[in-house]
Amino acid sequence: MKVKQKINTALGRTTGFELVRVRGPRRRRPVIRAERLLRQPVFLLSSVRSGSTLLRVILDSHSQLYAPHELHLGDIEAKAKGWFAEHAMSDLGFDNNELTALLWDRLLDEALRRSGKKILVEKTPNQVFRIKRLVDIWPDARFLFLLRHPASILASWREARPHLSREEGIADILRYLTSLQEAREQLTGIDVRYEDLTERPEEETRRLCEFIGVEWEASMLDYGDNGHTRFRRGLGDWSEKINSGRLQPARPVPDDVPDEFRPFCAAWGYAESD
Repeated sequence: MKVKQKINTALGRTTGFELVRVRGPRRRRPVIRAERLLRQPVFLLSSVRSGSTLLRVILDSHSQLYAPHELHLGDIEAKAKGWFAEHAMSDLGFDNNELTALLWDRLLDEALRRSGKKILVEKTPNQVFRIKRLVDIWPDARFLFLLRHPASILASWREARPHLSREEGIADILRYLTSLQEAREQLTGIDVRYEDLTERPEEETRRLCEFIGVEWEASMLDYGDNGHTRFRRGLGDWSEKINSGRLQPARPVPDDVPDEFRPFCAAWGYAESD
């Protein structure tokens, strides 16, 4: 009798327990690139406090574009509960990662169908941390990179969260800036700067419409006339400015630019005087 069997036999007689090898954590398998229901979705990638809610409602005011509030897909998952379900799904070739991919695809496709429009635009800022997963699920996805001067992002972030110290705010924003820059380097998409959007809205939205493949519509610039005047916390910006229902000029860039932000300013075309 092998040593392990002898030990287990003795343990079983005296305690009722046995030694069992504990397996390491399972590695998430890549999402299977199956046929998806949702075709060519558009993902708006940005840092928090970059004007993504403004751009969302402008795009949603187009007759063919459906840009809902933040969907927080990262907190929605499908999971096989229990040994039997796990093994049943495994024998079909599905793990929890693929089940979640199917759920996201079905969810967004159904939301788009109910909207009556043709193209879905999703804008949750935290999506910038899961770009590989988005591409795995939707290889035909398109990407918009919304940029804003990093010092302005920090000022807006701390205004919305006054309990944060300057150092805490910088650390928060650096995570977004870093991931957004990585997305710009790895993915094909189009840049739009918040400052340009507020200063030259027609020019910038025409560029975006051309990229997405729809005709430009003047009504996009009057988002308040298209029902976008009530915003709730947790689903995007909810400030008085966005609730005004009209485009407003960007605030002046703060003079104090953290050194940590300067590489991003240079990469995004913001001169020292901006």
